[in-house]
Amino acid sequence: MTTSSQIRRLPLPEFIALMAMISAIVAFSIDSMLPALGDIAADLIPENPNRAQLVLSAFMLGMGCGTFFAGPLSDALGRKRLVTIGFALYALAAFAAIFAGSLDVLLMLRFVMGLGAAAPRIATMALVRDLYQGREMARITSFVGMVFILIPAIAPMLGAQVIAVFGWHGVFGSFVLMALIGAGWLNLRQAETLPPALRRPFNLRSVGTGMAEVVANGQVRLITLVLALGFGQMFILLNTAQQLFSETYGRAATFPYWFAVMALLAGCANLLNARLVVRLGMHHIARAAYVMQTVISGVMVVLVYGDLIPEVLAFPLFVFWAVSVFAMAGVTFGNLNALALQHMGHIAGTTASVVSGLSTFGAVAIAAPIGQLYDGSLGPMVVATLICSALAVLLMRSIREN
Repeated sequence: MTTSSQIRRLPLPEFIALMAMISAIVAFSIDSMLPALGDIAADLIPENPNRAQLVLSAFMLGMGCGTFFAGPLSDALGRKRLVTIGFALYALAAFAAIFAGSLDVLLMLRFVMGLGAAAPRIATMALVRDLYQGREMARITSFVGMVFILIPAIAPMLGAQVIAVFGWHGVFGSFVLMALIGAGWLNLRQAETLPPALRRPFNLRSVGTGMAEVVANGQVRLITLVLALGFGQMFILLNTAQQLFSETYGRAATFPYWFAVMALLAGCANLLNARLVVRLGMHHIARAAYVMQTVISGVMVVLVYGDLIPEVLAFPLFVFWAVSVFAMAGVTFGNLNALALQHMGHIAGTTASVVSGLSTFGAVAIAAPIGQLYDGSLGPMVVATLICSALAVLLMRSIREN
């Protein structure tokens, strides 16, 4: 029987870059759309610009639905084959979206793109778990996150450049290109990490048994809920980022550059996590990140609703808060996913599916209604972030690393 030690491994720098490239399809599919939301609203729904946020939510909903199938399919078909199929579906929908003439059609195609993106998102987590586990897996995912953060950092800038030349429809062409690069690199360089002897049949009984085992695990349930709370906070910010920069702080022209700066600053948290996680542990660092966010957002709530922020400090404080949200997400996601998969290696794909699917649905359920409350102020966002982080801190008390 083939074991992880017998599988040919890529040099670690290339492996990290490849995993980051494939995983980044999710962030790229969201962040590069941010500069386009204003144009989409003006072109398709000028009477209700807040509905443009649904372009992000539709993708997340599609990914959440696809996630439930991606894990069991990766356990049955192998990691590489599923990633390739997912990229193909994603690219076809993105190509069709170039020609979308209404918001309804665009939302439908974004949903299908999300279905396709679920495959690389889940299969890569399972692929990493095939080769690494525990704190070493958390360390690898932190390094992946360091590279991964560069893509969302430059995505809005790239999106803005594409929009300037081709209009908002042109952004979807970049999605097709990214899918082709990711699928090609994976198939040319990475060996399959799940040998046929270890695969599980894809049928109702097998899938149901695997999912039941995951859901029955109390630790996995708690981690899933905590991930939903963390992902929800980040998605709240992503949903409203373009409007906050453009309308609240009057920086529409420089939004992509500010977004890049925030993402790069937040990426430093991934570097710190990679250096400390083996020594301090996944649980300790994740809990500390949520405590930090509870304190920061609590102070922001007092400042915002107490009208205590001088005009000259309004934008710098917003940037500081936004960086803290991204940093919290970067530190917690890799650690919590590693914790969830730590004792579930025999059904890593199914576990990744259940955890990611439920946490994604939870995040959308949190973020979508909060985003629709946007009224030009930061208030609803910081209150929601405070509540989510405080709940996460409480739930982390019941999670154990070993």
